[in-house]
Amino acid sequence: MWNRKAVLLIAVWSFAFVGWAAAGDPVKASTESKTTLENLQAAYDGESNAAARYTAFATQADKEGYAPIASLFRAAARAEDIHANNHAEVIKKLGAEPKAAVKPPDVKSTKQNLEAAIAGESYERDTMYPEFLAQAAKERNKDAIRTFNFAMTAEAEHARLYAEALNNLDKWKGSDKRDFFVCTVCGYTTVKIDFEKCPSCFNHKDVYVKVN
Repeated sequence: MWNRKAVLLIAVWSFAFVGWAAAGDPVKASTESKTTLENLQAAYDGESNAAARYTAFATQADKEGYAPIASLFRAAARAEDIHANNHAEVIKKLGAEPKAAVKPPDVKSTKQNLEAAIAGESYERDTMYPEFLAQAAKERNKDAIRTFNFAMTAEAEHARLYAEALNNLDKWKGSDKRDFFVCTVCGYTTVKIDFEKCPSCFNHKDVYVKVN
């Protein structure tokens, strides 16, 4: 019987193949001139900036009295650091050095910061990482497929958590921090560990760390 890892890998490859093979598909149009190495560098830069941005957003949330939201931003920042490190390892395997130009974060109100975070995570979930996966599949780069898939899965959960906070701002107001748990292998982020293995990378739950 095939295990879950095999099923996941086949699903990712099948999804990616459809993305780049379909005639006139927008994924093909936007990635055909980019190599996986270039996409890895773009992802590394993006995740590095996201980590810095969410750290700044956490500080702003604390100032406004949204301690639980600050905790969420800190957990997401930890996850983005993990994604960046994973991307960096694959970049090095390809013989290049990871490069990121971290810009000063554009910090606004916590409500606006949540909206910006949702937009960013949704783009990565729906557009950027699917396109990068398609190109990685085209190049048969299993390491890139793995790191892109880890990041895409985590970004989907981040978007969901941010939307929950945005839609319930009053309930997320207060001085008490909230615990989140981040997988140190893939960056998956959750509010509780009710599983034995990570839903994304399938490592034992012991690889998770608490962030608040």
